[in-house]
Amino acid sequence: MNAIPQLTTRIPDLVIVTGTASGLGRNIVRLLAASGARVIGVDLVPVPEEFGASYTHIQGDVSKSELWQQVIAEVEARRPQRLGLVSAAAVLRVGTIDVFSPADTALTMNVNFLGTMLAMQAVLPVMRRLGGGPIVAVASIDATFAEQQLAVYAASKGAVRQLTRTVAMDHAREGIRANVLSPGPMMAGLFERHMQSANDPEKFLATRAARQPGGRILDPAEIAQCALFLLSDASSALNGTEIIADGGLTTSFDFRTGAEGASV
Repeated sequence: MNAIPQLTTRIPDLVIVTGTASGLGRNIVRLLAASGARVIGVDLVPVPEEFGASYTHIQGDVSKSELWQQVIAEVEARRPQRLGLVSAAAVLRVGTIDVFSPADTALTMNVNFLGTMLAMQAVLPVMRRLGGGPIVAVASIDATFAEQQLAVYAASKGAVRQLTRTVAMDHAREGIRANVLSPGPMMAGLFERHMQSANDPEKFLATRAARQPGGRILDPAEIAQCALFLLSDASSALNGTEIIADGGLTTSFDFRTGAEGASV
């Protein structure tokens, strides 16, 4: 008789999370703390003290290699048995490409794509030495679906998506899993900034909520649960895949935004 399978929810004892000052990253830290994991968080700005003693904050730019040297030094000092990574730091600039300067484009690509790549480069040697580990790269539904005025953001997230899938294939035999988490609209910083760029933010919000199959914008705490699943052994069969956490939005939707108060 085959043994009854057991639900496995083990997560790494130490997890690096970027973008922890707000939104999705902040909610991921809260869940990890509740699960007993230690967290090294990275953000450009300070974070609230609510995270507690299990949280260590490193303030800096994820697109700078020097920052990642500092992060890995902190990792080594903590001697983890297993290490995880969630790359959630991101910036979003709204507009058609004719209004984007090279500097605007570089900022988006550096934070969203290069920051994720440098994070992966930094953790790979440690994960390899520890016998593997989970990587969660936060992309977006815009990595796959075109949405007006988000061309540069979408390109950066598409790059994150393909980077992660390829890393998964390159390092699968080393016990390293890399998966993509692509949220839809959630009530967090990037969505809120997009909303404020609209001619009529209230109309923007109402229309965005109405187009969701469930009639509401998702809470970042819901998306954070998906990140913890991908960090846990419960997702051991998943590698190089993508979880689209959008409340069903992209199951069938026309992404035109002109009627909802955006600036087109």
